[in-house]
Amino acid sequence: MLRSIAKRATLLKPRADSPIIPPLISSQSKLYSSKNAKASHGKSKKGDPKSKTKSKTGGSSSTVSSSTGDDLDSAGADDFEAARARRLVEDENDPSLDVGPNGRPLFTSTPSLSLLTRKDCCSYMKFSEKELNQVLPEGLPTGMVTEFKESMRPALLVRQSFLDLRDNFRRIVDPPMWSSNAKAPKARKQIVLDGPVSCGKSIALAMLVHWARDEGWLVLYAPRGREWTHGGCFYKNSETGFWDTPDFLKYNESRLQQLPCQIFDPIRLGEGAGVGFMKGVESMALPEESTLYDLVQMGIKYTHAAVGVVVRLRKELSLVKDVPVLIAIDQYNNWFTFSEYEEPVTVRSCRPIHARELAMVNAFRSMMHEDMMVGAFSHSTAVGKLRLDLPDVPVGARVNMPRYSPDEAATVCHYYVRQRLVRREAFSEESWKKVYYLSNGNGAEMRWLLPLMR
Repeated sequence: MLRSIAKRATLLKPRADSPIIPPLISSQSKLYSSKNAKASHGKSKKGDPKSKTKSKTGGSSSTVSSSTGDDLDSAGADDFEAARARRLVEDENDPSLDVGPNGRPLFTSTPSLSLLTRKDCCSYMKFSEKELNQVLPEGLPTGMVTEFKESMRPALLVRQSFLDLRDNFRRIVDPPMWSSNAKAPKARKQIVLDGPVSCGKSIALAMLVHWARDEGWLVLYAPRGREWTHGGCFYKNSETGFWDTPDFLKYNESRLQQLPCQIFDPIRLGEGAGVGFMKGVESMALPEESTLYDLVQMGIKYTHAAVGVVVRLRKELSLVKDVPVLIAIDQYNNWFTFSEYEEPVTVRSCRPIHARELAMVNAFRSMMHEDMMVGAFSHSTAVGKLRLDLPDVPVGARVNMPRYSPDEAATVCHYYVRQRLVRREAFSEESWKKVYYLSNGNGAEMRWLLPLMR
């Protein structure tokens, strides 16, 4: 986490990560083509000359037409994906395909998340891989990565739920902009995003972080909060009584070099990752005129100070006044259950350690403060159902994110037709509505069901 913070503080040099969008020759397989691939394989064993001729020529055509359906029947999954990728490149030269429901534009022309309005809802916004890697170096949510790979385009649906979340924090930072709007809801500094599986909580949180960083905010983003309570080494700090997990240091920040430290108490040292305590040293002094960047570098250079630095960083963030500060935690619900760590009690028994007993979780979990903070639940991590009134969370902080509305689902289905995830000749209003009601607006299930249209 601290190495990532330092990396982002050096103005985020572009990474040479693997691309989000698959190359033209893709190795992805589709459920809707596996049966046809088996059937084609069976026919070739029987020595049917027609099937051999068909398999040789089925995936070689590059003409943009309704032959996509023929590819499904004649070519294997890999051949179909390669042909689909080639046709998508050719489709970029045909703007007439970028049409959504009722003839509306499928893609918004708005250049940034900050300028999006209600008029942009139910349209897609295009991104670039380089931009996403720069603004979100911590990593993208799994749902976002899957969406990009399946659709073969880094684009996301503009939803009203995201605009409401963005405007909530915009009202806090710039109240005069909204003082004349009497209908605007009361702004909340602490929000917990809840809702059913695959309703877009993690993507909304990531886009909020993207917007806030574009605005110049100092944003602490932890996209995988579960990793703070699972995996790695741990030990009990006899000085604090909390359990330290010194190798969970994976989030990063910007502007740290510009912000001076305001707390100069010595940093308490603990055990280094796998190396034990430092002999004869219990704390480490922080030089005067140090910046938050220097504080982070101390945690990177001296692993014994890593956990103490992260805990101190949380206190420092509460004192920053020069720029808005936002704390964004995904998989936040994992911090209200037991971790995977255990403390030996007897020779034959162990006591499970609760997440609140972990030093870093204890420092960041509470929302009982005046700082801006958002936590998103992740029900895919299966921590169980939590009670409505959570400890250390203000009453009324929980916000339920909705699944796709009918209008949003219509746009999503037309987008998948545009991206050739659905055969155009098989697509109809009746068929996409059946998929929508069958999946109950679940985005992941819709993406899985739509290619099965016949």
